[in-house]
Amino acid sequence: MSTQPNIPTLDIQRFDTDRDAFVAELGAAYREWGFAGIRGHGISQDLIDGAYDVFVRFFALPDDVKKRYHIPGGGGARGYTPFGVETAKDSKHFDLKEFWHVGREVRDPKYVDVMPPNVWPEEVPEFRERALALYDALDALGSRVLSALALHIGLPEHYFADKTDNGNSILRPIHYPPITADDIPNVRAGAHEDINLITLLVGASAAGLEVKSKQGEWVPFTSHADTIVVNIGDMLQRLTNHVYPSTTHRVVNPPGDQARKPRYSTPFFLHPNPDFLIDVLPGCVTADNPSRYPEPITAHGYLEERLREIKLI
Repeated sequence: MSTQPNIPTLDIQRFDTDRDAFVAELGAAYREWGFAGIRGHGISQDLIDGAYDVFVRFFALPDDVKKRYHIPGGGGARGYTPFGVETAKDSKHFDLKEFWHVGREVRDPKYVDVMPPNVWPEEVPEFRERALALYDALDALGSRVLSALALHIGLPEHYFADKTDNGNSILRPIHYPPITADDIPNVRAGAHEDINLITLLVGASAAGLEVKSKQGEWVPFTSHADTIVVNIGDMLQRLTNHVYPSTTHRVVNPPGDQARKPRYSTPFFLHPNPDFLIDVLPGCVTADNPSRYPEPITAHGYLEERLREIKLI
């Protein structure tokens, strides 16, 4: 009988107390899976619960109220994206979800044209404060993970610091409504890879996330409440010449009565600065792994290319 492979969960406090071993273990997990669980992250449960409280309250508003915060032509960059819009690349069926996008508040003036201001739902007055608190906490945690990954591939610890400090990173509260029909072709989130450098997923309220192993097997990954799931995105895969793989994952519809319950989750998509040039790192090119991307591309150019593919622009 085969045993289910396990995606590792590591305590990031070891980055301060047992650095070399932690970096080696984290790097190995990402080379194999493109995914890992991170605990010991220091983000309080009260902060997470408070953010989820305002997200749930927003999604409970009437559709006509929520749609006031949809920005036509904005590509979903900020504010509300209604149910039935986003479609996984190469999928025939839209995802069963609605979501909100919170972007970076403090911006370098040179990025104003490509990083629009946030919008906030006046019906939920605490939304702005709590969302930004979670945004900042996940941004800081993401920077620590990137520091460990940088060390693992022979870069300086703070290599990514000045390349992500004005990144067009996104906090995305998601609501997957109850599924009331049987035998529908749509799933809550179709099989896809993320666009950005790394994604941090906090507090998924139900099972459903599945990760595709290198052997092609779908592996469920439901983490403990104190664990944040962190995975590699396509930008980091490209930058590292696939040393760190951007792994296909999905959110499947639960069986039976579980499908009649809503699901909430909040990923944080950590992006580089819009003008960062994604060019394969020389240290990630070897005789066995020649450069797969001879042409560099800016982070903003790459983002736009991918948003078209998933029908957001």
